[in-house]
Amino acid sequence: MRFNFLLLGLLLFSCTKEVNIDIPVKEKQLVVDGRIESNGFPIVFLTQSQYLYEPANLGSYLSSNVTTAQVTVTNGVDTLSLTLFSPSQLPLESQISLAEMLNLEVHEINLLPIYVYSTVNPLMKGLVGKKYTLSITYENKVHVGTTEILSPVPLAQTQWIPDAENPMFGLCRAYLNDPSTERNAYRWESKLITSYNGLPKDQQFRHGGESYFNDAFFNGLAISFETRYPKKDTTYPSGYKRHFKYGDSVVIRFSHIELPVFDFFDKRLSQMQSNGSPFSSPVQIPSNISNALGIWAGYSYWQDTLYCIP
Repeated sequence: MRFNFLLLGLLLFSCTKEVNIDIPVKEKQLVVDGRIESNGFPIVFLTQSQYLYEPANLGSYLSSNVTTAQVTVTNGVDTLSLTLFSPSQLPLESQISLAEMLNLEVHEINLLPIYVYSTVNPLMKGLVGKKYTLSITYENKVHVGTTEILSPVPLAQTQWIPDAENPMFGLCRAYLNDPSTERNAYRWESKLITSYNGLPKDQQFRHGGESYFNDAFFNGLAISFETRYPKKDTTYPSGYKRHFKYGDSVVIRFSHIELPVFDFFDKRLSQMQSNGSPFSSPVQIPSNISNALGIWAGYSYWQDTLYCIP
């Protein structure tokens, strides 16, 4: 029996061979993170894609910021060239939108050495029902994408549901009558405006990882769903750190978005969740911009204030 094991080991050792895999270096692509929302200015953040084995850190990401492109937006009537702004040069409402885009705090983006393309011309503030075409010329290539600010879809009702075991904390329950005329996609966000030390707790809207969803399973139906506060409050008891507290005031923002916008963020989330897993399948993230990666997204929002009392 010893001989058989030794022979097997020799055979396995003799079959060992070093394999070198030559991974081709793909040409860098333009990456677009752009948005325009109802009553908001367009914001476009440009970077370049990174090679697989380049350092994956904040410094390399920031150093890939593109600042030499020509960027225009047209609404079918007016065409405006966007100019470069550092975050601190933007109007406060645009600073907040940029912070929401990058999932950072407003004071954090103002410390970043980045530039974004935007405008303060009121002719290009987002209007419901209009289509906006983004055109980017960079390194002799033209990249074009179009998005529409759809009509807002309101929530029928929101209410605070206290927890049965600890009624000082609860969840938000929302009721939606989904339009039956077409497929729709949405985004859910919230911010606490309860005063802490004389100031609202949140300056910007916050969203969880799965804040985007579509009506594939409830098209044309009336549904209800429950949500938690996206950010943990470490001062709350265990099990309630993402709950809304009795007496809180919460602004709910419910955005109606195009299906391609939902597809982009849904696939991007899937890729982020499966990153590094040897059992996951590759995720192809779609884009609505020609010859580039990323998204040009229009948001039409409905919002209301929820008071956390039974």
